[in-house]
Amino acid sequence: MIRSRLNMLTHFKCRARFYPRSNIERYDVPDNKVSWDIEFKKYNPPTYTSPTIKGKPWADPEIDAESDFKPKWNNLDGSVNRMSHTGNYTVLNGIPLNPVGRTGITGRGVLGRWGPNHAADPVVTRWKLDHSNRQILQFIAIKRSDTGEWALPGGMVDPGEKVAATAVREFQEEALNTLEASEAEKESLKEKFKDFFSGGIEIYSGYVDDPRNTDNAWMETVAYNFHDNNGSIVGELQLNAGDDAVGVCWVDITSDLKLYASHKDIIDCVLTRHVASN
Repeated sequence: MIRSRLNMLTHFKCRARFYPRSNIERYDVPDNKVSWDIEFKKYNPPTYTSPTIKGKPWADPEIDAESDFKPKWNNLDGSVNRMSHTGNYTVLNGIPLNPVGRTGITGRGVLGRWGPNHAADPVVTRWKLDHSNRQILQFIAIKRSDTGEWALPGGMVDPGEKVAATAVREFQEEALNTLEASEAEKESLKEKFKDFFSGGIEIYSGYVDDPRNTDNAWMETVAYNFHDNNGSIVGELQLNAGDDAVGVCWVDITSDLKLYASHKDIIDCVLTRHVASN
């Protein structure tokens, strides 16, 4: 297994002025005040947990004096993974602290879990030849419905689900729209691409600079690369945006590529790996 550690540990996107899907303004955190180790006496961030996640079966309850919610931080808590890829995180007054530092807002925002929220990101790639017969690496990207940005077709890991299985499931739901397929169609797809999707290479596991992150809840991911060297397998994929995607297509990996959250860092790592081995 090849695993690359990417430099994703600096907050940029999760210090944007307004928190996503809200009019909540983050407290301004200068670059030199991000770390919890640096004193910031004036730090007074707003607290925000979106009403859209309250009471949802996939979300944690609030943490307060009257709550009987007693999670096992830094551990496997039943079927919920509360461990971080970054190592043990600090828990202050019963609430986890973002391992990278301040974000300008407390609470959970739109994230379901206190502490780490685990996702999986599949990177499906192929080579194409340009007009001068030069190879260009492409990957399948989806257009997010919430931000309009292009992104990897990933998603959240369900409790008890293997991360690799999440990556495959999310790709099929968002890039192939299997949510609207019949059971027979799903079974046919599963059989047809069984070998391809069983051969993923782990590219990255760790923290993600995601705009949804807060001081107390943050995104982490494991990214897998599924590569078709001659394009014969993925050429048969019938791309069809589904779930929370509004578009899907093959995208050339170029230096000026702009993607959601830290997805560009993951893509750069995939490109480096394939260029080195090609």
